Amino acid sequence: MQELAVYGTGDESYQAAGGIEGLRCLVTDFYRLMDERPEAAQLRSLHGESLELASDKLACFLSGWLGGPRLFSEKYGSIALPAFHAQWPIDEQLAQSWLSCMAQAIALQPYPAGFADYLLTQLRVPAQRIVQASSNRHGTANN
Repeated sequence: MQELAVYGTGDESYQAAGGIEGLRCLVTDFYRLMDERPEAAQLRSLHGESLELASDKLACFLSGWLGGPRLFSEKYGSIALPAFHAQWPIDEQLAQSWLSCMAQAIALQPYPAGFADYLLTQLRVPAQRIVQASSNRHGTANN
């Protein structure tokens, strides 16, 4: 009988994502979708012309966030997601656009269904914190 993975403990989530290579595939699909989807144009405009650095940073961040090697801090130093993203006026609509692109990218991965659901649920938490931090800084209402 196979034991059920307990996502969020140890490196279970990192392993379920396929390690750093699996995360790089997820991030590649995520940014490709952001580039292709007209409804994500406003979100895409917040990024530079090249997505190479953003892709590396996101994959490295997700590695440590999911219990794997802390590649982001090793390569880029520490980060407080809400404080970092507060430099942009990120509202609920942009957060939902980000989550929608991520949901589609997650669906393209060979993840177990339970992990895919878990990952998207967990990603909603920092997304909401980022909206709140941006709102506090820019004085915008959450739409």
